[in-house]
Amino acid sequence: MVEWSEIDTVLLDMDGTLIDLKYDNFLWTQRLPELFAAAHGIGVDTARDQLFAKMRDTSASLHFYCLDYWAEFTKIDIDALHVELSSLVEFRANAECFIETVRASGRRTVLVTNAHPKSLAIKDKKIGLVVLVDAAFSSHNLGLPKEHNLFWPELAKREPYDPARTLVIDDNVSVLRAAQSSGIKHLLCVSQPDSTKPPRNDLPFSTFNDFREIMNL
Repeated sequence: MVEWSEIDTVLLDMDGTLIDLKYDNFLWTQRLPELFAAAHGIGVDTARDQLFAKMRDTSASLHFYCLDYWAEFTKIDIDALHVELSSLVEFRANAECFIETVRASGRRTVLVTNAHPKSLAIKDKKIGLVVLVDAAFSSHNLGLPKEHNLFWPELAKREPYDPARTLVIDDNVSVLRAAQSSGIKHLLCVSQPDSTKPPRNDLPFSTFNDFREIMNL
């Protein structure tokens, strides 16, 4: 599936790619609506509708991924909620082994996430992710979400890479399209970012689920 002879750098997403998305999905779509409903004296369905409407409005922006933004909107301690549920944070199948194998091959591994730095820190504390890669970047530090075409050349200013010899692995199709538009040649999409949900079909990029499928180094 992967022509490793053509790749020097691997840019890795975090949530839904290296980490099982069940954590974020449970936090944002189940637990937060429950807390929001209780805090504002409304039904859970109404709370979910209000939250999801705001999520749609902010989709593909830094606000969508910003813990401080959601704490202000909901009046709930979002940081504490992340810590409370951190037992759900875990690697996807063979993600650790994949990173170690890629680094051992001499290729550079870089974590590139839309997650807010505080979210990244909480997850890193739980599973020790950052130490496994050569470098780690949050889109909040670059001022643009990964869905924005200009994010990728901005990243290249901090982490130089050859687009023709770079592989981006992500579960977000919009992110992969932006990377493709910026000239990155090698793109892979995770088919089942949340282990509690079925795999997605008919994705517009080459897909895989278990990292063993692409460990043909």
